[in-house]
Amino acid sequence: MMTSSQNLGVVEPILSVNDLRLRFGGIEALRQVSFSVAPGSITALIGPNGAGKTSLFNCISGLYSPYAGDIVFEGASIRQVPPPQRAKLGLARSFQNIALFRGMTVLENIKLGRHAHMRSSLLDGLVYWGRARREEEALSAEIDETIIDVLNLRHVRDEPIANLPYGLRKRVELARAMAMRPKILLLDEPVAGMNREESEDIANFILDIRQRWNVTVLMVEHDMGMVMDISDHVVVLSFGKLIAEGKPEEIQRNPDVISAYLGSDAAGQLTSLATARVPS
Repeated sequence: MMTSSQNLGVVEPILSVNDLRLRFGGIEALRQVSFSVAPGSITALIGPNGAGKTSLFNCISGLYSPYAGDIVFEGASIRQVPPPQRAKLGLARSFQNIALFRGMTVLENIKLGRHAHMRSSLLDGLVYWGRARREEEALSAEIDETIIDVLNLRHVRDEPIANLPYGLRKRVELARAMAMRPKILLLDEPVAGMNREESEDIANFILDIRQRWNVTVLMVEHDMGMVMDISDHVVVLSFGKLIAEGKPEEIQRNPDVISAYLGSDAAGQLTSLATARVPS
């Protein structure tokens, strides 16, 4: 029997944040934040510095424990689910500060992303036989045939991370998150510190990932040009509170959003983007 939402053609969200509250001592970092992420969408989470964006990401990925509210993934609460189990469920995350192993190669770092899904035991891995060897060979083949090529990392596949420039390291971190076979990809400032060309490359990779694998993307990002170009939905935080959400063109013209950004470079970006891209 079809539910009323199915009859109406309503798509259930893949991720819902419901009245989330987080406190550090006497400071309330998140104040009853609620929003939903549609499956297959690219949703951007924006706001001035200190708005609570990374704190919210840390709650979703399980690094922080909110004192109230709930996080629902594919219809089930994950508030009490530990971070490793959330990864197994299909939540993969990259970090604002690159967290790669500098002495390991690109391929080795990417393989680590699949650790949560490996079935071989520790003993199998130590002696590298049986199931562990078969899994290792299959994993290398899969990464070579898909992730390495999609993210254009073939030329540095066997290079140590320490030898790579910053932009390529950020791309490797994205590749490692993709190796987790995510259903939803949490990207914390994926183009932070990049030049315009590098940022455009990452934006194109994110679009390609969404198209090829139907991966849902939730990203924190300060680059307003990228946000407005590739996002389907934008959620805006200020001082731990949700102040607006909607389509990029709606956010560009929202007076509460413009007010929250006053005095920052992003305010000028929002205004110019609204003037240049949104018809009057």
